[in-house]
Amino acid sequence: MSSPAKITCLFLDIGGVLLTNGWDRHARRRAVETFGLDWDAVESRHQANVAAYEEGRLPLDDYLDRVIFYEARAFSREAFWAFMCAQSEPDAGMLALFPKLKQRHGLKLVAVSNEARELNAYRIRTFGLDHLFDAFISSSFVHVRKPDTEIFKMALEIAMIPPDQVFYIDNTAQYVELAAGLGIRGLVHTDLASTEKALAELGLNADA
Repeated sequence: MSSPAKITCLFLDIGGVLLTNGWDRHARRRAVETFGLDWDAVESRHQANVAAYEEGRLPLDDYLDRVIFYEARAFSREAFWAFMCAQSEPDAGMLALFPKLKQRHGLKLVAVSNEARELNAYRIRTFGLDHLFDAFISSSFVHVRKPDTEIFKMALEIAMIPPDQVFYIDNTAQYVELAAGLGIRGLVHTDLASTEKALAELGLNADA
């Protein structure tokens, strides 16, 4: 039996791996509590619009009109957007790990994430992700999102790397399983230590 192919490329999710999730259920719950909104109304409207929003077919202003500002509010659109941005926080350990791996092993790094265009741009800029990744296969850029396997096929085509040379890290088990169906090995991320250990077992040590 032949040995597994050497990993030359990492596919990484952003939310839940390098940063906190951008606009997940917990962030929306905090928004409802902070701004005195009705949870059921906000959540039902979000669910009706999230696919178009994350696939880049619904701009931020239109999303906010449909989900938040469909009636008069005591707060401004700018204040709400600032709150959305403030929900993003870095995982310092994970952000420190991957530049080391990339430099030491000559890896190609590709982001494969479900993120709306404006929030994705904010996160890339604020946390310097453009200095880490070679390409961003963001749902709002390619107009398809996980769990559609087409997003992984696009990432493979853009990276120009065969699937057996790719290792994918995501905090959602279903997405890791879907990528495995395409021949992409992967890991469900839970914490820095276990991710470092899994990568080291592949020969990808951050330090000499």
